[in-house]
Amino acid sequence: MSAGQANWPWIALLALGAYHGVNPGMGWLFAVALGLQEKRRRAVLQAIPPLVVGHLISVGVIVALVVALEAAVPLSLLRVVTAIVLIVFGLSRLVRARHPRWVGMQVGFRDLTLWSFLMASGHGAGLMLVPIILAWPRTASIAHATSGGMEHSMHLPAGIHGAALGKPTLWLLAVGVHTFAYLAVMAVVAFLVYAKFGVAILRSAWLNLDLIWAIVLITTGVLTLFL
Repeated sequence: MSAGQANWPWIALLALGAYHGVNPGMGWLFAVALGLQEKRRRAVLQAIPPLVVGHLISVGVIVALVVALEAAVPLSLLRVVTAIVLIVFGLSRLVRARHPRWVGMQVGFRDLTLWSFLMASGHGAGLMLVPIILAWPRTASIAHATSGGMEHSMHLPAGIHGAALGKPTLWLLAVGVHTFAYLAVMAVVAFLVYAKFGVAILRSAWLNLDLIWAIVLITTGVLTLFL
């Protein structure tokens, strides 16, 4: 197996995290708004941890559900169900891409965490990880022994030795990689917009990321059916 085939799940996870981080509807715009309201950069910084926690919980819930279902549902059926959910969710985003609304800007850590959780769930952030983690049994390269003495392989990033890692642990690592990319990109974008560009950049460099995301969801669902 080539290095490209070995690394594609991690590249995909990083790319998805970066996409969620750059999307204003997934957190950074709220952080910038809080900073502008309080007129201090520290407010932007304080908004980032709860936004990340909410995103992490939303994605983690989906991955945990898949971990539980994989033990009871045939992989082929799980892929079909995943594909259908992705397509239906993508179509619903095309028809009605509404965001959860929040009343007022006086929010604490818990409020921001809940808001981020709702936004990530409303965008189907965790759904896009499912086709990746379901493909792992086929793209394996790190061997580990099962209770029956047989060996299976799974890919880990360079420098991580995973001989003793099972799939749940690997998937937990996948959620961490995705969330790290989300955190890094969101933090950079939030501070650049707050300190240098201002929210006016949304008017001059506007791109309908919600439309793109809906198309990506549908496309991924279709590919999951046939790959």
